[in-house]
Amino acid sequence: MNTTFRKASISIFLPALAGGGAERAMLHLAQGFAERGHKTDLVLAQAEGDYLSVVPAGVRIVDLQARSPVIVSKTLALRRYLQQEQPAVLLSALDILSSAIWAQRLAGVSTRIIFCVQTHLSRQFRNHQPYTGGQVRPRLVRWFYPQADAIVAASHGVAVDLNRLTGIPIDRIQMIHNPVVTPQVLQKMQEPVDHPWFAASEPPVILGVGRLVSQKDFPTLIQAFARVRQHCPARLMILGEGEDRSKLEAQIRQLDLEQEVALPGFVDNPYAYMAQANLFALSSIFEGFGNVVAEAMAAGTPIVSTDCESGPAEILENGKYGRLVPVEDANALATGILESLCQPIDSERLKQRAQAFSVEQVTDQYIQVIQNVMQPNHWQAS
Repeated sequence: MNTTFRKASISIFLPALAGGGAERAMLHLAQGFAERGHKTDLVLAQAEGDYLSVVPAGVRIVDLQARSPVIVSKTLALRRYLQQEQPAVLLSALDILSSAIWAQRLAGVSTRIIFCVQTHLSRQFRNHQPYTGGQVRPRLVRWFYPQADAIVAASHGVAVDLNRLTGIPIDRIQMIHNPVVTPQVLQKMQEPVDHPWFAASEPPVILGVGRLVSQKDFPTLIQAFARVRQHCPARLMILGEGEDRSKLEAQIRQLDLEQEVALPGFVDNPYAYMAQANLFALSSIFEGFGNVVAEAMAAGTPIVSTDCESGPAEILENGKYGRLVPVEDANALATGILESLCQPIDSERLKQRAQAFSVEQVTDQYIQVIQNVMQPNHWQAS
């Protein structure tokens, strides 16, 4: 590694630190950069969210204090930050409106811009993120993403979707899976869970983790669980918080499952629950990568997941490391859960597979991308 790169400062730009998978992945990546001695800034449009308390040591939080209208405020504040700090590289995630490109142009600095695409954008635009003007967000992505110095997609499916959406050549899109396995995560998996359901004599616990929003399709998981309960004793716990809580609680009451389904909300250490659960279930309609699948795998917990666009099939190697079922199919999900409870995959095999998603391996891949964009002859779209 050359001397210039060893001294390079790396910044990561996010809207906030809400309790989502993309934010968690970027925190782990920031940790990887800081541990390698890079000056690492976590630049937040607004310094708020559940993960503020777990920012890794050695990572500086920069609060842009964006105000309404947020898009204008955060872009201008990011411009000021780039002018003052002039980091070598800015990695931007969850940046659909391309604030990083606007800010870099307005600042007139040489900072390289790398977009980190964490979700299946077409599905997000079509089903779960309505926006006044219909095609405004897709158009912004088509116009501005090609101007980045590099683009990293969290899965092959995300890369293919981005290619179709923007026309960016597939060989210009780097595919790097998210960093989800860290020494701290593995240590947290060893912590006890203070909940009576995890006592040795209790029925098996099926675990779901994610924001309580339509994308995660927890209604299908609850419906599938109701069918599982017709065949064997079990319990379902879903960790996370979100706008669909009241809808899910009503469904649980309607199915008379109040004693068998728990919604504890956001927890600081979901990894201990993953390690204690008998089965992990993902019911999402779409994902970018599916961090929680890789995390449950690192805990050695058997997995059933929807074969959604995109990520889980890549993590599970098309069913080799866990069962895949169709999206929005409660019967198939229930069958997959029952089969996995009866014939779980060996936990050591799962743990070994999860090492492909370690922060060490993924950080190395990102550093290679950064080294490439810092080359003087690096191609950049105009």
